[in-house]
Amino acid sequence: MTEQVRERRPRRSFSKQFKDEVVDLVRTSGKSVAGVARDLDLTETAVREWVRQAEVDAGQRAGLTTAEREELSALRTENRTVREERDILKRPAPCSRFPGPLAGLPVAGRLRGAAQSSQAGCVSPPWRRPLPGIRQGGG
Repeated sequence: MTEQVRERRPRRSFSKQFKDEVVDLVRTSGKSVAGVARDLDLTETAVREWVRQAEVDAGQRAGLTTAEREELSALRTENRTVREERDILKRPAPCSRFPGPLAGLPVAGRLRGAAQSSQAGCVSPPWRRPLPGIRQGGG
């Protein structure tokens, strides 16, 4: 048995005007969707989708109109952007107020007794370190 493998056709894009003309041709010519698609060298699925979407836009069929689809797409893009921005803001900020010479070292590699920030890799500036012999906190 020999199988025939068809080459994939490169993806084509069509203007709204062309799609509208094809839909009108399907509605007025009396030909089937398959016949119009064959005559214009289009896929039957694409022509059926254009006819279905035209019916939705005209209110003859339930579904999302073209304008609603565009709005939904824009909102999804905006939502993705907002999520990315939120994730960036959730990340811990780099220690920028006083990096010091030990900022790149792991916590175990720092000098003992140096006051450490809650951020990994940060060393408090000398004027923020507790003085020896002075008790911190109220009391």
